[in-house]
Order: sequence, then C-alpha cells, then structure tokens
Amino acid sequence: MNDKFSLVITSIAGPDNPALRAFARGSADNAVAFTVIGDSLSPADFHLDHCDFWNLGRQRELPFELARLLPEKTYARKNLGYLIAMRDNAEIIVETDDDNVPKPEFWLERDRAIKARVIGNECWVNVYRYFTRNHIWPRGFALEKLHGELTPESALELREVHAPIRQGLTDTNPDVDALYRLTLPLPVTFDEAPPVALGVNSWCPINSQNTTWFKEAFPLLYLPSHCGFRMTDIWRGLIAQRIAWTCEWRVAFHGATVYHERNEHDLLKDLGDEVPGYLNSGRIADELQRLDLKAGIGAIADNLLACYSMMTRRGYIGIGEMEFVKAWIRDWRAT
Repeated sequence: MNDKFSLVITSIAGPDNPALRAFARGSADNAVAFTVIGDSLSPADFHLDHCDFWNLGRQRELPFELARLLPEKTYARKNLGYLIAMRDNAEIIVETDDDNVPKPEFWLERDRAIKARVIGNECWVNVYRYFTRNHIWPRGFALEKLHGELTPESALELREVHAPIRQGLTDTNPDVDALYRLTLPLPVTFDEAPPVALGVNSWCPINSQNTTWFKEAFPLLYLPSHCGFRMTDIWRGLIAQRIAWTCEWRVAFHGATVYHERNEHDLLKDLGDEVPGYLNSGRIADELQRLDLKAGIGAIADNLLACYSMMTRRGYIGIGEMEFVKAWIRDWRAT
C-alpha cells in the first residue's frame, strides 16, 4: 500500500457505481489506499475489491469525537474519511466524488513543488478562464465579481511554488453552479495548460471534486455541517485559502484529471441551496480577509477557530458548528 496517497470519497451508491469501480481498479493498480464513507442510505451489503467501505456502524466505532457528533445524511461525514487517512499515516489525501471518473493522469505522482503561472494580489480570479475560452465560472464564485478583468496570460510568470492545496479541474460537466447549468451550454472540455497558483489576496473557489491536500494542509480539510450541502466545500475552501496566506502557501489549480458523469440533480433545488453562496461568498471573503490571523503553520488550529467563530457569529454557518470544529481539531491532533 502506498501510504503517501490516500483517496477519500463519500457515497450512498452501490458497488456497481462506475466511478467507484474505476477508482477501485486504479487504486489497486497504483497501491493507493481507497476509503469510501457511507451514510444511512448506503446499501446494507457493500463490497468492492480494493475499497475500504465504512458503513455507519463501523464509523461509530471509530475513536474520533466527530464520529459521534456528525449527523446522518450529510456530506460532512466525509470528515471521517480524512481522519482515517491521517490515522493511517497518509502524506497526501486526494478527494473526489462518486460521479467523477479518473483519467490516467489522476494516478500520476504528486510532488510538493509545482511549476505554475503565478497570480498575485488580484482579489477574485476566475481561474477557469485560464483553461478555456468558454464563458464559465466555478461553483461558489462571487457573482458580483464575474466581470472583473483577468491579468493577461502573457503577463504571468511561470515558476516553481509550494502549493499544498491543489484544485484539479473536471472535464465534460465541470463543477459549475445551478445558475450556469440553467442558462449556459455544457459539456465543456478544458484546455491543456500549465497550472495557475494564487497568492495573498487572491480568491477562487475550491471544491471537493478533484482536490489534493498535502499533510501540512490536512487541518484545513474540515467540512462544516451547519450549512447547506452546496456550500460546505465552498466555504471550507475560502477558509483554507485565507489560512494558507498565513503560511505563505500558494493555492494551485491544474488541468482536468477526471471527467464528470453527473448524478441526477434537481437544478431548481440546487439553485435554492446555492442562494446563500450567491449572496454571501463575496462578503465572507471580505470578512475573512479582515481577520487578524496569526502567522505560521503552528497557528493553523487557532486560525481555524477564528475563521469559524466569525462564520458562526455572522450567521453564515449555524452556531453549533463550533463544537464540531473543536472536536475536529482534537481528532486531528490525536491521529
């Protein structure tokens, strides 16, 4: 088993799911630890070779506080998958979902250093536009910033950076919001192009569709429970970006290494669930940017608490989240 690369998915699908089967085969071929976190709607009898499936019963036996706190029927149960990977000494955690299918590039080795087109103090950056000429934006992007100008690609320096958080793109049916899906055409295939790395004061949503986290960034994996399903990974990503600045890390975006065969969705329901993001993502980024956070990797836990304190105090996330965040920090420290 390759303890440097652990793959985590949460799913209620059965073992005949094409994406889960593809990830299981790839994990076997590449000696990757593959963990699937189930929920109350998961099949009672789930078995897939080269996949470590955790039903609710197994989850409740875990020695983590979150295992007893997390509600059922929530995407945030994925937090337990991260903790399992940490407990098993993973150096890299890669997360995705059960409707993405890996390309061969998904299994390539990941190095801490990455050569990328570097963007500085740019406020909101629609990174998708550096990989396609299509009019498109990532789910969670502040809509009021959509018409902002991009720095021309010719003006971006290509150099090596340290980026322990990396967002991979998704071909065919990219991670866009319901507003896009209701009004603009799909599919979209992104161009092959060098990665883009964002620095201090640059924002772009990070999702959980195809995302790599190196060990130093593991505490920032935490997904909140007391907000909507369509916002949990987006607001987690804004918090992770803000804290990354305090560690002098870049956040990188690279080309598609999966393609998306989307599960059935009610787009109007998705639209309603995304309204808090349409209204608040820009405000949240502004408030996070104003926080007086401590510098350095050793302050990550304090900074995480400070960010969620603001989020709950301002009502973006329910006040009950603070108990969960504190439990997450204790669980992370115990792994």
